[in-house]
Amino acid sequence: MLRIAFMGSPDFAVPALRALHAAHQVVAVYCQPPRPAGRGQRETPCPVHRAALELGLEVRTPARVKRDAAEHAAFAALGLDVAVVAAYGLILPPAMLDAPRRGCLNIHASLLPRHRGASPIQAAILAGDAESGVTIMRMEEGLDTGPMLLREAVPITPRMTASALHDALAPIGERLILRALAEDPPAIPQPTDGVTYAPKISREDGRIDWGQDAIALDRRIRALPCFFTHGAETMRVLEAEPADGSGPPGLVLDGTPRIACGSGALRLLRLQRAGRAAMAAGDLLRGYALPPGEILP
Repeated sequence: MLRIAFMGSPDFAVPALRALHAAHQVVAVYCQPPRPAGRGQRETPCPVHRAALELGLEVRTPARVKRDAAEHAAFAALGLDVAVVAAYGLILPPAMLDAPRRGCLNIHASLLPRHRGASPIQAAILAGDAESGVTIMRMEEGLDTGPMLLREAVPITPRMTASALHDALAPIGERLILRALAEDPPAIPQPTDGVTYAPKISREDGRIDWGQDAIALDRRIRALPCFFTHGAETMRVLEAEPADGSGPPGLVLDGTPRIACGSGALRLLRLQRAGRAAMAAGDLLRGYALPPGEILP
């Protein structure tokens, strides 16, 4: 049984935390501090924080660790065999990377070296990749540059969303990290070709630009929370599909509704007005005017 620190924040990391707790001794869990969320903007712990509390584990939520000597010393004092990192959100300095006996292992949601960085699941959908996967990597100072221990691929189906890909990858990460700890496989350097980066996503990345082609916009809607503005309304686009049609970008072609793009058209299938329930586009437009001939910004 290994002494482990687990470092992660989102839902993706929770299955791995639960599996490691069942198989080893998780002596500390590190995650992002609680953040304001919801209409009341209450301080809300992240999914890993909530899971760790359910499991009775010690939770640490430093806002930063890179230059905090006290945090480095506290981490070293845990006497770790290994640290497991899964979408933690903070960059670990050498003092922490080198503290565990077997180093720090990262569960990365891509087939490295493709999509290094903060948003590999979304990046795979945006790029139109045919496959994604999980890589178990030994961490070093560079951004997701460390040698690989294990990796496993999954296909990305034509209509797959980032949420569906997330749900396919999370159990693979859980299974592979247990294998990596049990088998201690040899580390293989990452290839030097095929490197891409997946930067952190902002809200504005989801703003729909009708000047893009319909295929690219379809991928964006499947990858990100997307929206467009119509007058004073902010309309979320939850589901859409490429369709035939042409015209100036943003032109409402008909009441289905089809919207002309830089190339082709996009049929909106599911929408949500701010503060309202999500609805099929046809149902929503029975009580909301989006007339053919109008050009959306």
